Amino acid sequence: MAVIANYQAGNGDQLHVNVSVLLYFGLEYLILVKEEDTPLKAHMEAIEVESQEPNRPESVLGPRRPRLNNYAFACALLASTISILLGYDIGVMSGAVLFIKENLKITSTQVEILVGILNVCSLIGSLASGKTTDYLGRRYTIVLAAAAFLIGALVMGLAPSFPFLMAGRVIAGIGVGYALMIAPVYAAEVSPAMTRGFLTSLPEVFIVFGILLGYIINYALSGLPQHVNWRLMLGLAGIPSLFIGVGVLAMPESPRWLVMKGRLGEAKRVLIKVSDSAEEAEFRLVEITKAASSGSGHGGSSTSNWHGQGVWKELLLRPSPPVRRMLLAAIGINFFMQASGNDAVIYYCPEVFKAAGIHSKKMLFGVNVIMGFAKTFFVLASALYLDRFGRRPLLLLGSSGMAISLVVLGLGSKFLEHSTSKPVWAIVMCIVAVCGFVSFFSIGLGPITWVYSSEIFPLRLRAQGSGLAISVNRLVSGVLSMTFLTIAEKISFGGVFFVLAGIMVIGTVFFYVFMPETKGKTLEEIGALFECTDNAKEMREK
Repeated sequence: MAVIANYQAGNGDQLHVNVSVLLYFGLEYLILVKEEDTPLKAHMEAIEVESQEPNRPESVLGPRRPRLNNYAFACALLASTISILLGYDIGVMSGAVLFIKENLKITSTQVEILVGILNVCSLIGSLASGKTTDYLGRRYTIVLAAAAFLIGALVMGLAPSFPFLMAGRVIAGIGVGYALMIAPVYAAEVSPAMTRGFLTSLPEVFIVFGILLGYIINYALSGLPQHVNWRLMLGLAGIPSLFIGVGVLAMPESPRWLVMKGRLGEAKRVLIKVSDSAEEAEFRLVEITKAASSGSGHGGSSTSNWHGQGVWKELLLRPSPPVRRMLLAAIGINFFMQASGNDAVIYYCPEVFKAAGIHSKKMLFGVNVIMGFAKTFFVLASALYLDRFGRRPLLLLGSSGMAISLVVLGLGSKFLEHSTSKPVWAIVMCIVAVCGFVSFFSIGLGPITWVYSSEIFPLRLRAQGSGLAISVNRLVSGVLSMTFLTIAEKISFGGVFFVLAGIMVIGTVFFYVFMPETKGKTLEEIGALFECTDNAKEMREK
């Protein structure tokens, strides 16, 4: 009756009720009520008759327009707050480094190492995060990330010298690596298909909010004594780390991780909360258990002793053609996200504008705040419309806009390099171009990289595959951050921006060719997009 009611409430949707759907739910209800903790093998054997069902019951998944589940939103929101730590570090470090350089008397090379070491060390966290989260679970991995960043922030804030400051950056970097992988993966795994784009883009929203917060803290504390202000700027990051680590304990575990561990009863209870109806929760549970069984390598047996072993071989040594395509797409988008120079431009924006003729620290930080508000506005707009317009249109729009903005920024910088008067219009043009660059990044690559990385891998490979892709992200970010000033000294800031524009043109072509649209599909359906052409066509027809 619930299925019939759902069809009748479909507001013009198809009213046909497939008898097999009713039989399917009756069978599923008997199985799950009889024993909630049925092992995966027994559960899959009991629903064998359903596996031949050719049509996904649209009524079970609800109307095809996005409808936000409040509990899923709260879970994704809380998990995504961990990303604020990276954003805060990027924002606050862009200003703090000016005072650190003067207070500790360090060279430009040491500045590059100091800035870039966090990104390089986050590579360690990203690589380790996949195995860790398969073992500990998604929730406790977020707690681990918050704890690492808390320790790093305290060491940085109390650092008496450059080596201690570097040690704090290393510890914080490992925490950032964990955070960047786990937040979007958790959000993707609790999200319904029709709102997954919005919920999985929330980590980028918090990164941008953290950047803006860092800029504001820079501006507010810049008037304090030089030996105090940068320590406060860096040490204050420990406060949100503490609250996030404690708050995350109130979240439920990812239902997909619970299924992988054979804890079907717990998974069902979570799915009921993050779905719009019990029927939808039942359907999602069946899809997940099928995916877990088909990729478990245990013939459908209980996976309670599985801790992520064998995944690296499947990803790197013996990948199937679909897995190779997934790796190419995930690694490619993460590479271009950082090869665009976004992190480096934000870190060294004050240096860029100092070269342009702005020397007041207050004015430099004020420009940063303007840039932060621009990023915040556009990342929110992208997140809100991601499930309506889809991933590909916003990604292509964002990368194209970034390329154009970098060309304009390069032209403005080149003009100012050869101008002694430093005209105001040229400085304004550079400021507008930088704001355009970060805004287009926030429309496309910023949120969509996390969405793609967390949704395209199958359940068994998701955590470690996403961790591998994000480790490439962190490596490229670290290399650019540690060489940006050195390269700019060789070819000028204008030359660097022209090179980055060329990279973004290549990136736009890559996205057009290799990135399929995933809007509205469940995580279990997305794998069909990466199958061979004939198989993909067959799956789409089904």
